Amino acid sequence: MQNLFKIGFIVLVMAFSSTVIYSQNKILVTKSITAQKTKQTTKNETFYVDVRTPAEFAQGSVKGAINIPLDQIENQLAKFKGKKNIVVFCRSGNRSSQAKVILEQNGFTNIKNGGSWEDVNAKLKK
Repeated sequence: MQNLFKIGFIVLVMAFSSTVIYSQNKILVTKSITAQKTKQTTKNETFYVDVRTPAEFAQGSVKGAINIPLDQIENQLAKFKGKKNIVVFCRSGNRSSQAKVILEQNGFTNIKNGGSWEDVNAKLKK
């Protein structure tokens, strides 16, 4: 009878221990997934716009960016509507600064001047 009691107690302790370990691992996995989703969501919610010429854009840009040259910004305002975060950039930050002003004059408030496309790439890699 005592042996049955000991075996039952050991089984109970093992079951409880595995449940605690499972729960802790589940919490760690959940935290890791949440952190990854947050980072992804931030990238996915940002609309990256290269305002350089198509020839400059073809030579390299930010992954996922679209090309709307500075002289076409006012004609392409519909592409900016509904975007949560907008980052404009160019070769040095000058044209993107002008693009930011144009967009703000047209009612957009969620614009950031990313500077050069190399600056934006460097920030994304962090």
